[in-house]
Amino acid sequence: MPRIPIEDSFSDVIGKAQRGLGVTDADLCARAEVTPEDLGAVKSGTVIDAVIRRVARHLKLSPDALQELAHKGWYPEVPVFRHGFAIFNTPFEDMTVNSYLVWDGRSRAAAAFDTGSDCTAMLDLVRSQKLRLEMIFLTHTHDDHVADLRRLAAESGAEVWASEREPSDHPGAKQFRENAHFHLGEVAIKTLSTWGHSPGQTSYYVTGLSFPLAIVGDSLFSCSIGGSPTHFADQYRNDVEKILSLPRDTVLACGHGPLTTVAQEKRHNPFFAS
Repeated sequence: MPRIPIEDSFSDVIGKAQRGLGVTDADLCARAEVTPEDLGAVKSGTVIDAVIRRVARHLKLSPDALQELAHKGWYPEVPVFRHGFAIFNTPFEDMTVNSYLVWDGRSRAAAAFDTGSDCTAMLDLVRSQKLRLEMIFLTHTHDDHVADLRRLAAESGAEVWASEREPSDHPGAKQFRENAHFHLGEVAIKTLSTWGHSPGQTSYYVTGLSFPLAIVGDSLFSCSIGGSPTHFADQYRNDVEKILSLPRDTVLACGHGPLTTVAQEKRHNPFFAS
């Protein structure tokens, strides 16, 4: 699979922080002591280091991490799972979206996390590896993440599960509460409510593979955060308390963009880096 680009640019991060904090352009110019012209240029993608750093400080972003993102100076390194994990990246309108498959090597029991826009590659892997897809977990119900749910459920016969805070309209779909536990042989799955981007946005903490894994949907991305103009503070708090508190080597499987880890996001994500 080709390398998946980092989802958000530095200007996207500035925009998300502004909207989340309710800071207007006029306010930001006044606080950061930058001109409207320079702010407009930066928000349009022009790299002006001094402006980027000034703006970052007044949007509660790390100046170093935001400047690094602007210069495309970093890309996450992720350990390779020996078995039991696969990522699928499919196009949806003007972006791409990730879905995931996790399975137990002995029992061959498997679970899918979201569907992306096309579950063909996922179904091909299930068949080629002689897996038994038992459950389909939804991180949330936005169209890009559930676009092929009907087909995946029909062809696999798997149960569909979603948060009680954001139930799926798929016929027969089941609901869970936070801290629900599921098992695939030796693989354990725990639900974490990381809402904010959507009412029931859920992350799934998976153990029993080569590395601890958190499938986080649109809770956060490498170098960014899931957008939430109305519940930004809740999104941020849930990310910090429930995702970035996981072991540092936990691999983060995001809804968009590349895989990353807790340790790397604490150092390179402008929203969370010190």
